[in-house]
Amino acid sequence: MTEIRHLAVVRRVIRDKYLLLLVAPTLLYLLLFKYIPMFGIVVAFKRYNLSKGVWGSDWVGLRYFQQFFSNPDAYEIIRNTFLLGGYKLLFGFPAPIILALLLNEVRKKAFKRFVQTVSYLPHFISTVVVSGMVVMFLSPTSGPVNQLLQAFGLKPINFLMQAEWFRTIYVASDVWQGIGWGSIIYLAALTTIDPQLYEAAEIDGANRWKQTWHVTLPGLVPAIVILLILNVGSILEIGFEKVFLLYNPTTYETADIISTYVYRMGIIGGNFSYGTAVDICMGLVSLVFVLVANSISRRLTENSLW
Repeated sequence: MTEIRHLAVVRRVIRDKYLLLLVAPTLLYLLLFKYIPMFGIVVAFKRYNLSKGVWGSDWVGLRYFQQFFSNPDAYEIIRNTFLLGGYKLLFGFPAPIILALLLNEVRKKAFKRFVQTVSYLPHFISTVVVSGMVVMFLSPTSGPVNQLLQAFGLKPINFLMQAEWFRTIYVASDVWQGIGWGSIIYLAALTTIDPQLYEAAEIDGANRWKQTWHVTLPGLVPAIVILLILNVGSILEIGFEKVFLLYNPTTYETADIISTYVYRMGIIGGNFSYGTAVDICMGLVSLVFVLVANSISRRLTENSLW
């Protein structure tokens, strides 16, 4: 019986060899850069010493986890991470949906393609370039934003040196960079909606707004739910690069998040065990978020990841 099963597996492998070759690079990437490095989390439970190596270092258990949560800065760092991730989800998640709905109403194909192209372009700009553009636009001396303020008789504002402006700048630049690219999935989902539903709604007297509310949005619900669950799971995985490039000691009050804190303490400070422990906490919280969001979605909408 076992031999028959092995033969069946071999036949399936031979039959699907080209599909397996197609997916092999992705599997290899996940194995090398996602799964194998997971063995490194043992560093969080040891007093890591470069000369002794990972397995030779002394075991300290949950010491570094306790050290982080007893740190007076922990509350502020966790709060900043949650707020920045929450604002990003609140404003960044519905933006592509709104853009897709607006583009769906455009009847002139040339104009529609132009808007799509312009909105997609920021996604292909590197984070370093985007951060440089933000710094240039918000410059207190030559930035166009401050020049506009001066034209209205207002004093220039040094936005990047004021903590209260950091979250607004980060979220606005992130929405601008991702709104076009994020709308692609929703535009694709819109093509799967049966045109007869719109015809039936129009016969019943529904205007464009009611058609959007009662036909288009329900057709997008499965895609919205799946992407929302994924976004909730990554709410703590704030883009380290952009925060690192835009923040400075004067904005730590609102800008210092878990990933930048791990970088300063783990990489710059050389405390690898402490940095790993903090990073594990972030991963566990993200996992809980995904499980809770998936459970709520399955009960309310019958759409979920699993």
